[in-house]
Amino acid sequence: MKQGRKAHRKAKSLLFILAHLACIAVLWVPFSAGLLALFAGVTLIRMFGITAGYHRYFAHRTYKTSRAFQLVLAILGATAMQKGPLWWAAHHRDHHRFSDQPGDPHSPRLSGFFFAHMGWILATDSDATKWSRVTDLARFPELRWLNEHYLVPGVTLAVGLFLVGGAEALVWGFFVSTVVTWHATFSINSLTHLFGARRYATEDDSRNSFWLALATLGEGWHNNHHHYMSSTRQGFFWWEIDISYYLLRLLSAVGLIWDIREPPLEVLALPNGPSDSMASSQTTSSRIRTDPAA
Repeated sequence: MKQGRKAHRKAKSLLFILAHLACIAVLWVPFSAGLLALFAGVTLIRMFGITAGYHRYFAHRTYKTSRAFQLVLAILGATAMQKGPLWWAAHHRDHHRFSDQPGDPHSPRLSGFFFAHMGWILATDSDATKWSRVTDLARFPELRWLNEHYLVPGVTLAVGLFLVGGAEALVWGFFVSTVVTWHATFSINSLTHLFGARRYATEDDSRNSFWLALATLGEGWHNNHHHYMSSTRQGFFWWEIDISYYLLRLLSAVGLIWDIREPPLEVLALPNGPSDSMASSQTTSSRIRTDPAA
């Protein structure tokens, strides 16, 4: 058993390293403005799949949608090669339940920067989906299938890019995009628990970062989020840029999603006002199961 786990960890680490090494191919493949636009477009879509799909919908259910569009969000998130939606949501709910305390899967305070940034993903302990954390999501067979076959959307994207645009499209649209999306997401787990401003005196080390908010479509307002995680909007004030929220507003306008949650006025008015940061993943699951649309 131990040998099998070690072999699996080595395989994961090797694939992780190879994805980074593949980015070096940008030095040899042709480059054009079109390829840069491809990289930006694919990265935007994948990042949105993580921020608006995996995070704000599956992990926190901060808005409602149809079962069909729920699957679309899951597929978009899976193209980012960050495992399945139920795995992602389960681990993230534990992050909030035990934030910077024993049980948090990625805490710089407990395990250091490297482990919080990416080491925890490569560890064998993180492989399993904690089904008890996502009972609200596990009732959908299509999500369970995608969670087990999470490589399918990403591999399909890679093959499609290669067939349509050749090696240069594969390198820029898949490998470079994947690595950039990885480290942007990972930086929220690591950097925003080390550097930045603290508007709210949460019991964890969460911080707000303008620059990471730009890089991650709004996820950098991490202290806001840890103080009131039920809000779809993470940039609580107009000057806090939150691109995922703006795009979700557009989807709401055309009827694809609804019941977007905003931070209450008392949260905005008081630096240490009412908080939902102590809500457990079990409480979240209990509330979510009442959502009729999903």
